[in-house]
Amino acid sequence: MPSFDIVNEVDGQKLDNAINVATKEFSNRFDFHGSKTTLDLDKKTMVLTLVTEDEMRVKAVQDIIISRMMKQGLEASSLDFGKEVYASGNMIKKEIKVKQGIDKEYAKKIIKLIKDTGIKVQASIMDEQIRVTGKKLDDLQAVIAKVRAGEFDIPLQFTNFRN
Repeated sequence: MPSFDIVNEVDGQKLDNAINVATKEFSNRFDFHGSKTTLDLDKKTMVLTLVTEDEMRVKAVQDIIISRMMKQGLEASSLDFGKEVYASGNMIKKEIKVKQGIDKEYAKKIIKLIKDTGIKVQASIMDEQIRVTGKKLDDLQAVIAKVRAGEFDIPLQFTNFRN
């Protein structure tokens, strides 16, 4: 039976490239000269760590990160901007988490959307992804179109399309 998976993944290499370009960009900007701003990506936990002096620079770096991610073809909605924490003295530390996988709440919403369409397919939750199977390829393509049209706060990709 034909099937495909609905996932939420961020390409680590593209994200790394976007962060490297963003770091170069804010290090060359005039308003960042003399600042101790750093931006690091932990590839294992997929967490960006931003350390800078004031909130204006935090906002500027966030804008740079978002624009560089868009140019790399990554969804900015996959970033979870948490709260700022004062690290030491006048420095601000911010951890930005990269969302990976589909949690149970969103998975249930997606499956409900698929079932409400009335298309004869089966959707099941497998870890942090959703597997959709059906008898006809046209049905699966219709499901992809409906899910793309749905309003979700996380970026979704459709992978592992098998005939």
